[in-house]
Amino acid sequence: MTAEFIKIEGIPKPASRIALGTWAMGGFMWGGPDDANAAKTIDEALDVGINLIDTAPVYGFGHSEEILGKALEGRRDRVVLATKVGLDWQDGHVFRDSRKARIEEELDASLKRLRTDHIDLYQVHWPDPKTPFEETARALEKSVQSGKVRALGLSNFSPEQMDEFRKFAPVAAIQPPYNLFEREIEKDILPYAVSNNLVVLAYGPLCRGLLSGKMAADHVFTGDDLRKVDPKFQPPRFAQYLNAVEGLKTIAEQHGKSLLALAIRWVLDRGPTIALWGARKPEQITGVQDAFGWTLSKDDMAAIDAILDKAITDPVGPEFMAPPARS
Repeated sequence: MTAEFIKIEGIPKPASRIALGTWAMGGFMWGGPDDANAAKTIDEALDVGINLIDTAPVYGFGHSEEILGKALEGRRDRVVLATKVGLDWQDGHVFRDSRKARIEEELDASLKRLRTDHIDLYQVHWPDPKTPFEETARALEKSVQSGKVRALGLSNFSPEQMDEFRKFAPVAAIQPPYNLFEREIEKDILPYAVSNNLVVLAYGPLCRGLLSGKMAADHVFTGDDLRKVDPKFQPPRFAQYLNAVEGLKTIAEQHGKSLLALAIRWVLDRGPTIALWGARKPEQITGVQDAFGWTLSKDDMAAIDAILDKAITDPVGPEFMAPPARS
């Protein structure tokens, strides 16, 4: 199936509407890295038509960027490369820092780890309440003017915060959490993107594996796995979400698709969206093409909503993932 593409303002190459997300490749909060499989996963993504790859310095404290830089040597020109800025860490504790000096430091470090002379999409990872948006925006606009960055994006920003930031620098894309189970952006952020011609990079479209269709009630999360602290994976909510998954599988089967393909297609049908497909093993790319080349009808969307409303009586968002401000 032919991949679908979308134009991100400021980036010459159209971006695939499914992107490879590399958070888990860094290892931190995902049980440690597996570099050999990560490299194979990047190869597989490129082979099936994914050309947008999204990473961040905080993913493994630089490790995800290093893996990606090494894997893309000799073929950097095939990829729309997205990374982030504005987080720092100390002794494994992550906090927000979007000061001008931190941005300049992070940009050069990311370019070195990614083995490239430019980043296509450079995104502020989380708003920093202790740094004026003007300071952050002007520092990032300078990086665009220097040629080190093609376009700017904002991740986890509210419409009001985006309005303030955009007074000082143009923004081409936004990156919020969005999936069948986490739909808060439909109230404000998604309409904002449509009205301001912004592309939405939806992270977590499989809701940390819940929408893969491969998770059972007796699944045990070990080590530093993020899902040990995710309320969706704790009783009694876990059972509610798994019940919803069983209902959603019936909609997928009506289209001859997997639940995974349905979850991605749903995101793609909601607006000017890109689904960030997180993977760390090549077999996790299997089925990506099945999300392309079809759409969900209004009746499908209504049936999906009915399943969610019935199964999930105590919904919860992704708020637990927000890192603190710096002290």
